[in-house]
Amino acid sequence: MSGLDFDKDGADWPLRESSRFVRAGGYRWHVQELGAGPPALLVHGAAGATHSWRGLAPLLAPHFHLVAPDLPGHAFTKAEGRLDASLKGHAQALESLLATLNYAPKLVIGHSAGAVILGRLIAEGRLKPDVFVCINGAFFPFEGPAGHILPVMARLMHLNPLAGRLFAWTADRRQVKLLIDGMGSQIDDYGLDLYTRLMTTPSHCSGALDMVANWDLSRIPDDLRRIKVPTLLIVGDNDKAIRPHMADKVAKLLPHAQIKRFPGGHIVHEEDPNGVAEAILAAWAAAASHPSADGQE
Repeated sequence: MSGLDFDKDGADWPLRESSRFVRAGGYRWHVQELGAGPPALLVHGAAGATHSWRGLAPLLAPHFHLVAPDLPGHAFTKAEGRLDASLKGHAQALESLLATLNYAPKLVIGHSAGAVILGRLIAEGRLKPDVFVCINGAFFPFEGPAGHILPVMARLMHLNPLAGRLFAWTADRRQVKLLIDGMGSQIDDYGLDLYTRLMTTPSHCSGALDMVANWDLSRIPDDLRRIKVPTLLIVGDNDKAIRPHMADKVAKLLPHAQIKRFPGGHIVHEEDPNGVAEAILAAWAAAASHPSADGQE
């Protein structure tokens, strides 16, 4: 299936100078690595890619050694065999990548579905960060336009493996803008161009839709209860995909949670990277000043 070519489609990719490719867990990963300091991991959400961190990563790089991968089946990360798009499969794949990199992050930041993957690894003790940051974490099903469009397309994936190709062929910049608007976000033209590039690529669409089709959230409440590390829930008050009130439900399940709200939608970290960076740095500083807050070694 046609996919993105890094030499061509990634010629102007954000933070391209920090990109490299790593083989791990049956995938050829596109990974961006930048900055210096304590190790920090950034994991994007379904249908996203490393471009989602283009505003936030440079603000965090003076304080942390950042690693940000494209998830399996997304953007430039390709499966070398069968793609396991389940939550379990994504968690195992990410764990394999971190083991190959010999990288043990102390700060983990996940957007949407990326937060769910990180939450599973933390709950199972396979990641042991000092701080967990969730940006509009998709711990419960999408609502709004995304909640209608993505599940329908995901069901079509089961009936027709060419659904991703069909979606990419029929997508255009206007439709991608409508989808982002439907998530309550407003981004610049460059960001919209990048999302359009992704959403008009069959392999990327298939990877995202396959992820939605295989997403099992039944264990989420138990996962959240087992996360003992300080957790910052960053919420876009205009998020129409994961409704803002869901953060209160998540916070009640987490032993050590704090909610920070911003104007903006589902991709609020792209809309206000400065504000989100400030909140993350404040949460990191607070955890450092109370290292035993989670009650763990």
